[in-house]
Amino acid sequence: MSANVPGAEGDRTYPFLSEIADIRRRARQHIADGAITLNFTADREVVLRLLNEALATELVCVLRYRRHYFMATGSVAEAIKHEFLKHSQEEQAHADRLAERIVQLDGAPNLNPQGMVDRSHSEYAEGETLADMVEEDLIAERIAIESYREIIQYIADKDTTTRRLFESILAVEEEHAEELASMRQDILRRDRGNTANRAINGGELQ
Repeated sequence: MSANVPGAEGDRTYPFLSEIADIRRRARQHIADGAITLNFTADREVVLRLLNEALATELVCVLRYRRHYFMATGSVAEAIKHEFLKHSQEEQAHADRLAERIVQLDGAPNLNPQGMVDRSHSEYAEGETLADMVEEDLIAERIAIESYREIIQYIADKDTTTRRLFESILAVEEEHAEELASMRQDILRRDRGNTANRAINGGELQ
């Protein structure tokens, strides 16, 4: 049984694909460029800046979620605080993937604490009550969602690897936002119920 080896005739089946010999030649010629090949048409410096801003955004979210995890107390907060911890761990995983992509593009991850909040798209807001914490996290997630969508639109097909990275992170951030919105509604319903009960009890005591 003979092997079916595509030749020059077979290559023309895929006109969008460069000749294999040309791809191999370019790979050897630009071997020092790492992941940056000739069909990488994005402005590398802009992509690196966006990646570092997203890295700062994720790290600020890690710190905010961690604080909320430790500060959330009480029976109602017990279930929610574990979501804070889970979100924190997922944001750290995002940060790691962003840093890896920066290095792949021959850049350097900016992990300097100084200026991190300024580089971040979302703010570091602590919140006093459990409701405040959930609200601040929801706001931060919505900011990240909007900015990541714009980054995806900007990158488009100029850097498909970075675009796919942001798309996968965006999907998780959207899940976070949905979870936080549900938590917020539950807290608000509980608070309204407690207020109504106090009003009823207060009326009975008069």
